Amino acid sequence: MDTRESQTPEEELEHLKEVNQPEDYEHPEPDETQPEARAPSRGLPWVLPLVIVLAIAVVGFMLLTGLSD
Repeated sequence: MDTRESQTPEEELEHLKEVNQPEDYEHPEPDETQPEARAPSRGLPWVLPLVIVLAIAVVGFMLLTGLSD
């Protein structure tokens, strides 16, 4: 069973043109097939610093109270 997608000669030619074009690093454009590349990150960039600060606070508290023995 052949699972490859069949492409018309025009589609194949268009694909080869896209692949052979050098990438424009001065004016990068997100690929329209990647919507995540267009939208800015809506994640939680403050979580890692918060976790680090809390871990330092817990370790400092343990050292001050002598619980780490």
